[in-house]
Amino acid sequence: MDALLTVGVEEEFVLVEASTGHLANRANEVLAGVDRFQVDLQPEIAQYQVESASGICTDMGELRDQLATARRALVERAAQHDARLAATGTPVLGLTMPTPLTNAARYHRMAQEMGALTNDLAICGCHVHIGLADDESKIFVSNHLRPWLPTLLALGANSPYWLDADTGYASWRYVVWNRWPTSGAPPHFESAAEYFEARDDIVTSGAALDAGMLYWDVRLSARHPTLELRVSDVAPTVEEAVLMAALVRGIAATALSSGATPPRVPPHLLRVALWRAARDGLEGFGIDPVTGAPTPAATIVASLLRWIRPALELAGDYQLVSDGIDRLLLDGTGAARQRRAFARRGRLSDVVGLLVAQTAPV
Repeated sequence: MDALLTVGVEEEFVLVEASTGHLANRANEVLAGVDRFQVDLQPEIAQYQVESASGICTDMGELRDQLATARRALVERAAQHDARLAATGTPVLGLTMPTPLTNAARYHRMAQEMGALTNDLAICGCHVHIGLADDESKIFVSNHLRPWLPTLLALGANSPYWLDADTGYASWRYVVWNRWPTSGAPPHFESAAEYFEARDDIVTSGAALDAGMLYWDVRLSARHPTLELRVSDVAPTVEEAVLMAALVRGIAATALSSGATPPRVPPHLLRVALWRAARDGLEGFGIDPVTGAPTPAATIVASLLRWIRPALELAGDYQLVSDGIDRLLLDGTGAARQRRAFARRGRLSDVVGLLVAQTAPV
């Protein structure tokens, strides 16, 4: 690569009541006047959700600073309205159904067209954007990302609780989201033309209102000249969001520099691998993307790190990624840490407390 690929990150959060830890429908109040922070902060589909978006970055330190600034702004604004900011893929306590929608025509139309699918959209993801020169490059990298989607999901698992109970999954958000007709892993595409043909077919079918509702785990962004990875839960900490961004860029750079033919993982195998990653997270077994055999997730992560190491070293990101993975293997993913917080006293309020503390940048 002649130059580092650009990267950007979008993060979705829930607002919770300061006193109870239940969802707080205060996005409008929290976002009022945020222009003074000079960061991109937006509403999401639910009135208890907010979203931040970094600018275009080439350096992971710059990305970290931007994400931290956005989180600090949201933490400060939430506190002024008796609320707290929580980075979790699903809320721990309480869920109002149907979802109290943000008052926007698009969201109301989605509810009308999709029915009860919009009733419980209290889910938050981390979206990593990689800037690529042309659509064919985006499809090429997307095909290379497909086999690693379960691994990235396992590394970012941060949603074990739902409706005040442990789901038995590390990423329940992924399970909830996959009920939508346009979600899940994308097919392997031979060209950008084939991708756009599939996109148009889906929109014509009525399963998506437009290209923006193509919700595959990795897709060509409908709004930006980027490839967008959407498989992961929102990261508990800024550092883990940066880790995910560095991993995705490392995969993209490795794919482009090698020019190797992407492996064609069969759709049925990729589907069960994603289910396994959502259930077990990093602490259990995954499905090896080459052999199809159940393999410790940590072993698969190690093989990913070996493959992308030259690209990470070229970008100056290897130590950041290696240290970040070591921390996850030692301390556990966000899901594992949520469960440990509950296990200490058997109180879900302690889980909410952990989430609030992790979300705020140090």
